[in-house]
Amino acid sequence: MKKIECVIMDWAGTSVDYGCFAPVAAFVDSFKQMGLTVTAAETRAHMGVTKIEEIRALFSIERVGKDFREKYGRDYTEEDVQECYKRFQKVLFDTLEDYAEPIPGVVEVIAKLRAQGIKIGSTTGYTQKMMDVVIPAAEKKGYRIDNCVTSDNLPGGRPKPYMIYRNMCDLDVASRFSVLKYGDTIADIREGVNAGVWSVGVIMGSNELGLTEEETRTLPMGELKCRMAKVRDRMYAAGADYVVDTIAELPMLIEDINERMAL
Repeated sequence: MKKIECVIMDWAGTSVDYGCFAPVAAFVDSFKQMGLTVTAAETRAHMGVTKIEEIRALFSIERVGKDFREKYGRDYTEEDVQECYKRFQKVLFDTLEDYAEPIPGVVEVIAKLRAQGIKIGSTTGYTQKMMDVVIPAAEKKGYRIDNCVTSDNLPGGRPKPYMIYRNMCDLDVASRFSVLKYGDTIADIREGVNAGVWSVGVIMGSNELGLTEEETRTLPMGELKCRMAKVRDRMYAAGADYVVDTIAELPMLIEDINERMAL
């Protein structure tokens, strides 16, 4: 009988860094250092892909390109993209360890799934060097996974499926139907869809919602529900099989999927 054998988690905005603020702040700051302005909303629109690809996407925004021409008297080049990426990495490395706090419920749920024999993999838009900071910092706070795959030395990052395939190889999971990809960005959803695995989005703490824990608690309930509904709609439009409010729903969802596959 087919059943879920592996859950592949995203990192920032899914398992750690509630609201996915570490990369947002680093993107905004790195462009600011070059005399350019990108907004938090603009960075969140591309979140989940590799960081160098996101910088290319931000430079390609018409307003940003125009601002660059006005400031430097020329169009930006790949050299400018690489310079911004260097600045981004410096800012991010200086702060990454401070954004490794597990999102509420993650440690407990992952421990429960592991106790059931489910393997815990992960994919990320971070590089391996970045994850060399995040993984031990998260482990100190109780969050541990069985495998982490970055796009380093692969044909591409999200939304391409290669990081999921590498997890399946590393963790010896033979069937795509036995894999559930769980993440907080549209790129996460599409990564799961492209890999042909179960693709599940999470709303609370996500990049798509973009709120701190305090903002989530203090926002009027009607406004919060409205924002959550919009995130849910975007994730389903991207191809999600399921969208949950929090990770607390994941064990029951896995049971439902197992029952569905048994029919």
